[in-house]
Order: sequence, then structure tokens, then C-alpha cells
Amino acid sequence: MLPQVIDDTLYDAFGQRQITQYFTQVNSYHLILEVLPEYRGRLDTLDKLYVKSNTGAVVPLSTFVHVDTKPVGSLQVNHQSQFPAVTLAFNLAEGVALGDAVAAVNQMKDRIGVPSGVIGAFQGTAQAFQSSLSSQKYLIAAALITVYIILGILYESYILPITILSTLPSAGVGAFLMLMLFHYDLSIVALIGVILLIGIVKKNGIMMVDFAISAERKDGMPARDAIRQACLMRFRPILMTTMAALLGGLPLMLATGAGSELRRPLGYAMVGGLALSQILTLYTTPIVYLYLDKLERLIAPRRHATMPKLAEKMGGLDSEAAKQLASSVTLHNVAE
Repeated sequence: MLPQVIDDTLYDAFGQRQITQYFTQVNSYHLILEVLPEYRGRLDTLDKLYVKSNTGAVVPLSTFVHVDTKPVGSLQVNHQSQFPAVTLAFNLAEGVALGDAVAAVNQMKDRIGVPSGVIGAFQGTAQAFQSSLSSQKYLIAAALITVYIILGILYESYILPITILSTLPSAGVGAFLMLMLFHYDLSIVALIGVILLIGIVKKNGIMMVDFAISAERKDGMPARDAIRQACLMRFRPILMTTMAALLGGLPLMLATGAGSELRRPLGYAMVGGLALSQILTLYTTPIVYLYLDKLERLIAPRRHATMPKLAEKMGGLDSEAAKQLASSVTLHNVAE
């Protein structure tokens, strides 16, 4: 009895072998050879199968085949990094995020008490997802540090960049709330939107702080009046630039068609972050500016010597002469 004959018999019974095809004038029909549906999942079906011997006689399969359901071990052992490995595959149910599935697998692993000698790791898409989560905090931290260094060089101060960076939490909260409201996960594309917000939203603080510093140092205005004047004078450009970026994100948020589900988290993150930051920036930035201005006066009082005051110390120049001096000499050089 050849093993191929046994294999062909089992495939005829359970493999859904197509044996012929009938054609009509309008349709074609495939003829499938298999056992009846009620016999497919039963072990005693093997006792009802017959194979043809070399002599042409029909012999029951149970004559020379023994069926045993006890495990006898793996036919092959897969290895990964020189260690025996077993791969368990799973698919996501409809409406379930990959992050929830990964968390559920880890919880089940802890619940069943996997021995310490067994090491589990995700592969494929789940591994890429975990890698992206582990690097997200470093990407955001690197972006914030880069912005802080650039602003610190621009204003020659360790304190003023914090005032500008204080506009970012409202943008981040707005982006997260928008994603949660419309049931989107914090994916890689959504994270890109959050990083974009760092560059877009901080210009609100730059517009106000830059104007306030100029009014305070050159015109001798108090810090409270300077930041208030900055809010009044810079409201329209802040609103126009924010609306331009916000309206630019609406097509990403509302777009339909192929690939739109990939771009939508980016649009929702941008629109939500810009909308909330526009509302809160004009209220929170002046408060932060005033408190940090007091702190900087305590740390470095010489940097807050305004041009009119310096003119008085230099010999009583009038206000017009002081302004001309302010336009030609930087505060840092005069203070030194």
C-alpha cells in the first residue's frame, strides 16, 4: 500500500477536491468531491473510508491505520536566535485597535503565569507598533529641546523660551481631546500632527513675547503694560496665521476616498490643537510671561535695564535720543 494512495484518499474525503466542471449556456458548475458535511468533524469517519490496494481490492482504511488523539510532539521545531520558538498568530476583530490587542495579550500572559524561562515577543505589525510607542517620548522631547535651544539663542535668555513653550500644552491637550472625541488612536500619523503643532503653535507665543520684550526694553514700558499691548497688537496676525493652518488641516480631517483613514488622525490632531490653543494662548501666555519676568528680574536684573533708564544713567538723554540709541545699539552690549 503506497502512502500516496492513503494521502489521496484522505484528500478526496476532506480536501474538497474539484473533479470536474459542467458548463451550461449561462453558468458553469464545479463538482467537488468530499464526504457529507455531518461526517467532516468526526473521527469515526475514518473507519468508513476505503482505499484500493495494489491488487485492486478495496480495503478499509482502519485495517492498516491506527488513529490516536494523544499528542506525540511536534514534527518540526522552529528556532529563533538559537532558541526553540513557537509562533502564535492572531487577527484583529472589527473595531479593535492594535494597541488594545497588544495590551490584552500581555494581560493574558500575566494571568496564565508564564514561566520566567519563556520569553515572549511580538513580531510583524505588533512589533513595529511597540517600537513606535517606545520612541514617541524621545521624539517629542527632542523636538522640545531643539525649540528651547533655538529660542534661547534668539533671546539670549534661559527663562523667556519657557514662556513661549507654555503655549504647547494647550495644543497637545486639544489634539488628544479631538482624537478621543472621534475615537482615533494616537498612531504614528497622529504623533506627526502633534510634532507639527509644536512648530505651528509656538509662533503665537513668539509674536506676543517678541513685541512685549521690545516694548519693555526699548520703550521702558512695565511688563504688565507691555504684554497687554502685545496681546492687543498681535491678536489679528495670531488669529490669521492660526486660521490659515487650521483651515489647511480641514481637508485632511474631512477627506474621503482611498487612504483617507490614514490621513484623518493628522487632520484631527492639527485642528483640535490649533482650536484650543487659539482660545487659551491669549490668556495663559501673559500670565506665564509676568511670573517668569519677575523670576528673571531676580536672577539677572541687569538684563532688564531698559534703554530710557540707561540713557538717564549715561547723562540724561531725552526720550527721543534714547529711542535712537535703542535702534542702533543692542541692549546686551550697553549693559555690559
